[in-house]
Amino acid sequence: MHDENIFKMSEMADTEIKDVPTLNILICYLLYKIGKPVSVEHLYDIIINTGVINYFYYQDSIDYLLTNGLITEEQDDKGVSCYVLQPKGTVCAKELKTFAPKAYRDKLVLAALRYFARLKYEQEIKIEYIELDNGVYTHIRCLDVKNDLMDLKLFAPDMGQAKLIGEKVMLNPAGFYGKVIELALSNEEDPYDLTDN
Repeated sequence: MHDENIFKMSEMADTEIKDVPTLNILICYLLYKIGKPVSVEHLYDIIINTGVINYFYYQDSIDYLLTNGLITEEQDDKGVSCYVLQPKGTVCAKELKTFAPKAYRDKLVLAALRYFARLKYEQEIKIEYIELDNGVYTHIRCLDVKNDLMDLKLFAPDMGQAKLIGEKVMLNPAGFYGKVIELALSNEEDPYDLTDN
């Protein structure tokens, strides 16, 4: 009975942040931890995809930060709009971070680290799905400057499983590549049983 009550309470608990001042601190803190300008699109993806901040509160917070000079929106050398943390925003991030719960700070920073790692991986590895009559190939290419480091097709019985393979590879492409190489180098012929000769 006790476990049921805790489960019901956890379902009713609202984990979404709904006060703009806390969001202001979190966004400044995130930009401070990233340490470089972040494109408008990337920041939106990172923050909204955590599920703890909804679009409307995010927009209110961004508007406040821009209006009050904690961040600015500038174009990078490729013409992409980026948010840049200003000195006032840095002070906010450093001095007020404890007013934003650590769990939320950690969640946002982890989401950003994963997001940027995924962007990097997408430059180094290409995955496509090739449908067959009886299944699907997950085609994995590890890219290098001039040549492919690896070009591999793995068979899956359906698209769902093929995409699962692709998602798992994208979690750590370098680790996947390393395991394939390690397996290839450590592979040996099966021993033959000659005891009855």
